[in-house]
Amino acid sequence: MSELRDECGVAAIYHLPGRGVSPLCADCGPDAVSRLMPRMLLDIQNRGQLAAGMSTYHPHRKQFIGTYKDVGMVGEVFRMSHRAQYENLMKEFDGRAAIGHVRYATCGADDRNYAQPFERPHIKKHKWFSFAFNGQLANYSKLRNELLADDNNHLARETDTEVFMHQICQALTADRQPPLVDVMREIGAKFDGAYSMVLLDALGDMIVARDPLGIKPLCYAVEGPLFAAASESVALMNLGFASESIKPVPPGQAIIISDGRLEIQTFAHSSRRAHCFFEWVYFANVASTMDGRSVYLARKALGEELAQLETVAIDDDTVVVPVPDTSKAAADAMAYALKVPCVEGLIRNRYSGRTFIEGSGDRKRKAETKYTPLREVLEGKRVILVEDSIVRATTLKVLLQRIRQTGLPREIHVRVACPPIISPCFYGIDMSTVSELFAAQFLQDGPLTPEAEARMAARLGADSLRYLPVEAVARAIGFEPGNLCQACITRCYPTPCGQELAQVAADNDRNNIAGRTYESVGGARQLFLRQSH
Repeated sequence: MSELRDECGVAAIYHLPGRGVSPLCADCGPDAVSRLMPRMLLDIQNRGQLAAGMSTYHPHRKQFIGTYKDVGMVGEVFRMSHRAQYENLMKEFDGRAAIGHVRYATCGADDRNYAQPFERPHIKKHKWFSFAFNGQLANYSKLRNELLADDNNHLARETDTEVFMHQICQALTADRQPPLVDVMREIGAKFDGAYSMVLLDALGDMIVARDPLGIKPLCYAVEGPLFAAASESVALMNLGFASESIKPVPPGQAIIISDGRLEIQTFAHSSRRAHCFFEWVYFANVASTMDGRSVYLARKALGEELAQLETVAIDDDTVVVPVPDTSKAAADAMAYALKVPCVEGLIRNRYSGRTFIEGSGDRKRKAETKYTPLREVLEGKRVILVEDSIVRATTLKVLLQRIRQTGLPREIHVRVACPPIISPCFYGIDMSTVSELFAAQFLQDGPLTPEAEARMAARLGADSLRYLPVEAVARAIGFEPGNLCQACITRCYPTPCGQELAQVAADNDRNNIAGRTYESVGGARQLFLRQSH
């Protein structure tokens, strides 16, 4: 799974006037709560490790909005290991409100220009804003073409973040100073896809909004004068918010802070929910709770589902081994149910670098050094290797080869705490074509069968392979299937443009047409670089 990327994470913080001083920000004071932003971004660093940034607002600063961002991990960007440099940055960007972002760059471009937040200066304060979002617009090509149909318009980057920014600009010019909920209603009516958004303007007003289907996670908390929001609850818990005060932002609703007053308003309606199931399976921090469902308990339940399906012979030499780190909860639960040891047979080298930002050859070489098999633990054992999911299988193939050569196990049985990934994602996960998906090659003409699993195991170099069935996901998470987006495992997409793109992807695969699916929509000149937000 190390070759799969999400679309990053967002955070926001605001000191509401007239409510005293919060003990959560006693060290920094009301006019410098922005100093809490790097700490919040550290807690969602799992969602993006190539770039980070924040925008802050201070009414007594000549530059009402100040944006600081760069390529690198959060600690690197904010100079957190250099106290004097960090303090100088925090002083320069002090503010009573802030938004932040962490980013993955799936195209591998170490380019600060693509780092978020995106700031758009303007002489009018209500039109001077900075924003960031987590997700992806499935109708990016259509919106981009509409903007460029006017020769007076220009887009400097190949990313839906810039298209998103210009849609906000258009909504702000529709009125002298439109209510922020009306801005959200206008842009929400145009968007098809996933977006959890944070926005801060030069009036000191803020928007925290979530798309009508709630595809990507977003939560918030208010205690006394302090408001905070983030993609994951762990960022709020570690600030000191009580767990009972942390709530999900309702889909289709926006938290709006204007003139220092906080309101929650509906900007779009939907008859259903479509929370991304992959958040619980892989992306989210295991300590987080999203939409009332614990990530840890969901992964534990997935492991218990795997145990119920197990048919391999169990003896004294059988061990369960997780692929670090996201499959550990599932592996622990599976081993406990089977009454066999769960052991650390693989040690992850946390300093080997990210395998997904190099080319395929470099990625393979990086994968070879990412995990070290322990011969003392694995030799002569029947190994049940638990993976959270398989997408391209690049890393897993290399890993299995290394385990056999170095660990010398008797057998390796791969168990996947997720159903087969058979269709692309157009809502922010880096998989846009059918041909790149490992399982899709084996399941083009029918459902998952033991015979198909045997063929996949042979291709991987495992003695056997077993996936979870689709119905196990909703049971483990605790949602009705209709309230989850499971498009990549069912081929049923929750939005019209997502379904349209899926058909384009399927046609491209059948006709051996190379290139990203987005390139086939809106004309070949529309190159959509693989950037997630």
